[in-house]
Amino acid sequence: MNKNIIKIGNKKISKDSPVFIIAEAGVNHNQRLDLALKLIDVAALCGADAVKFQTARAEQVVTAAGEMADYQKKNLGVTESQLDMLKKLMLPEEWYPKLIKRSREKKIIFLSTPHGGFESVDFLQKLNVPAFKFGSGDLTNLPVLQYAAKFKKPMILGTGMATMAEVKEAIECIKKTGNKKIIALHCTTNYPCPLNEVNLKAMETMMQELDVLIGYSDHTLGVQVPIMAVTMGACVIEKHFTLSKKMSGPDHKASLEPDELKKMVEAIRNAENAFGSMVKKPTKAEEKLKKIARKSIVANLDIKKGDKFTVNNLAIKRPGTGLIPKEY
Repeated sequence: MNKNIIKIGNKKISKDSPVFIIAEAGVNHNQRLDLALKLIDVAALCGADAVKFQTARAEQVVTAAGEMADYQKKNLGVTESQLDMLKKLMLPEEWYPKLIKRSREKKIIFLSTPHGGFESVDFLQKLNVPAFKFGSGDLTNLPVLQYAAKFKKPMILGTGMATMAEVKEAIECIKKTGNKKIIALHCTTNYPCPLNEVNLKAMETMMQELDVLIGYSDHTLGVQVPIMAVTMGACVIEKHFTLSKKMSGPDHKASLEPDELKKMVEAIRNAENAFGSMVKKPTKAEEKLKKIARKSIVANLDIKKGDKFTVNNLAIKRPGTGLIPKEY
């Protein structure tokens, strides 16, 4: 069993710790500070451990030749260059102190994906973020992963679109820096992701083959799949959320609304509560019920001294206060 223990802020992440829940705000702030602050409030109110945004300047992410993904065209109802789209979605750098301050006030961990490579890593490092979370698109961006790993902070990796060989290569690249604080998230890069593309069993393979902590980043509709991932052993869950699916933007439609996010967090905590320990033994309530529910050997008829016990004069009935049935 994986014995790794990683700390992000005041939260401990391990196979035996409560699931670390990342509420992914992403670009759902629509480049409005009031919405970004509200997303932090909602994430905290719903019980998430961390709220995550994306950090970059659009020109650091894509060239003018980059095209929008099909889901982005569909959700936005327009077709433009990816560069033009991202210019409208990136967080202005002057907002970060206010966002971090609000996160501290709400007692939720502030994270952001260094979407713009080296420059974004440097920017977030100066802000002293407690971990680096890289999206699936940067899994093969080994130079940036290696650069960020040298700061010795926890590294969370999305693995959508990747083969196991690519995941192993990224992990090995990070470990070569001496940083072993790695969490790999199984993921399918599709928004929304249909159920037949989730492939949750691949997460179990990752647990068997990778000597790092494993979690799940979800892009399906609803909350069923992330809860399933928790029951399969995911120690981190990441899920997009929004203030309203009706808002304009590429990711709102595939995100949870506040009431759904709250239900997901509650369901995960309930699942954890039901896990218990690996010891099979009666609970305190069961100990009390044993005498009532279990059975004893009793006399079915009046039995005189010297009579032989038979199936006719013996019976096995409640309560369980006498000879146990195996003595029959």
